[in-house]
Amino acid sequence: QVRLVESGGGSVQPGGSLRLSCAASGYTVGSNSMGWFRQAPGTEREGVAAVSRDGYASYVTSVKGRFTISRDSAKNTLYLTMNSLKPEDTAMYFCAARHPRWWSFSLANSDYHYWGQGTQVTVSS
Repeated sequence: QVRLVESGGGSVQPGGSLRLSCAASGYTVGSNSMGWFRQAPGTEREGVAAVSRDGYASYVTSVKGRFTISRDSAKNTLYLTMNSLKPEDTAMYFCAARHPRWWSFSLANSDYHYWGQGTQVTVSS
């Protein structure tokens, strides 16, 4: 059974940084495609960053140059490093994993089969 557990969220001032972690069990982070999504109140969940099986990454335009997706195979953990945070980055952040048959990255919700419970990120002065 696949289980994804996010951590690392919190409150930070604009311009600050956070690193989110997603610990996986029943799923191999280093050899599959995964992503980070976020959802603010009253909005649809959007793809923020994704990584393919081969390690290629994709980002939504609004976070390019500020967010970095990475993974540690030894710890079986996916990360999202967020720098230069803005108030509009405030949201619940979710880790997601694709079925192992799919190797490419994707920022589409419907392409993901497994989801974590989320971790809250609040950017405010």
